[in-house]
Amino acid sequence: MKYKSIKGTRDVLPEEQPYWRYIESKIHHICDLYGYSRIGMPIFEQTNLFIRGVGETTDIVEKEMYTFEDRSGASLTLRPEFTASVLRAYIQNGFQGKPKPVKFYSIGPIFRYERPQAGRFRQHTQFNVEALGEQDPAIDVEVMSIAWQLYTELGFKGLLFQLNSTGCPVCRPAYLKRLETYYRNHTEEICPDCNRRLDKNPLRVLDCKIEKCQPIIDNAPHIQNHLCEECTDHFTKLTTYLDLVERPYKLNHRLVRGLDYYTKTVFEVWAQGIGAQNAMCGGGRYDGLIEQLGGQPTPGIGFGSGIERIILSMQEQEIEIPSLPKPQVYIINQGEQARLLALKSAFSLRGQDIGVQLAFGERSLRAQLRDANRSGARIVIIIGEDEVAKKIVTVKDMQSSEQQQISLSELSNHLKNALT
Repeated sequence: MKYKSIKGTRDVLPEEQPYWRYIESKIHHICDLYGYSRIGMPIFEQTNLFIRGVGETTDIVEKEMYTFEDRSGASLTLRPEFTASVLRAYIQNGFQGKPKPVKFYSIGPIFRYERPQAGRFRQHTQFNVEALGEQDPAIDVEVMSIAWQLYTELGFKGLLFQLNSTGCPVCRPAYLKRLETYYRNHTEEICPDCNRRLDKNPLRVLDCKIEKCQPIIDNAPHIQNHLCEECTDHFTKLTTYLDLVERPYKLNHRLVRGLDYYTKTVFEVWAQGIGAQNAMCGGGRYDGLIEQLGGQPTPGIGFGSGIERIILSMQEQEIEIPSLPKPQVYIINQGEQARLLALKSAFSLRGQDIGVQLAFGERSLRAQLRDANRSGARIVIIIGEDEVAKKIVTVKDMQSSEQQQISLSELSNHLKNALT
């Protein structure tokens, strides 16, 4: 039997690791600038947490969750998104008593049984940001700007916020009734999924990607025309602040996102030239969700961004990134005593923060030197019987091809000077 990775999963091979290291370093730096602390949660939770938090009628809960029973018979689910888990941790660990806002970020895998496509897998890694306990639209701009700054520093061009408000429990019901009335006149024209959503979750009809539904969506009533005074004021301030910090945006009445918990602000960041799936991230405000999960009434806002999607887009746009550091020293040896000295020297130099690769086996010096050259090492240390006897090593600079003999006691200082 030939084992293969499960459909919708992938191996992250060494040649792709520089992207991961580079992106994660940017994430940590930017979140530090904004005062967000990293939090980590288990990859599986009680199934009910996601049913209640994500929404029973969402595609995630209905079609995409990996749910199983453990040996005790409890229903558990692999995390399909971060927010419900973060809020569970917020409530359980007493963060409700902390000064507000409480600001978190996370990096880790999420799991959804969906059709694999470019940049989207059944297991993928997400960067997630949450700000809890503040209603001020300025915190919306701050959260949105973390995503903006990340994509800017990674080299993406032509960034644009897609922006909408989904209202609140005060104004949304009247809008949904109007939306349903409009769509009931078009049930023969829309797809089966939209007919199903119309009965279960009417707002999701605006998110349909089926071609024949697009003219119906284009002419649907806009929620921005039906917002209550509080939601209108919040959205007006939000756009004012975005103008103030010169973040371009486009009002998009079709933008509703795929989760039930959103209220008021919803947004995506789009980048220029990355194809049909041009949304780099998406998120929004969820002011009633913590209360729904058993906590005190607490506003919140956040977003999620798939790292595989970022990497694919960087590769498509040929965005250059720094290569990972490699050991600049390679030690080759000939003879049993030389091998012992090489092994001891390699560990000694690594203990002094000098990266070393060591030749293994009993191949000729020529073969070892060939491997050293392929490794890209700047300096090759050669140890043979003569070097052992004299307590020296031969140091070869691979750039200049110059060789010199250095005593063992002076080796580390010589290498540090040569590599600076």
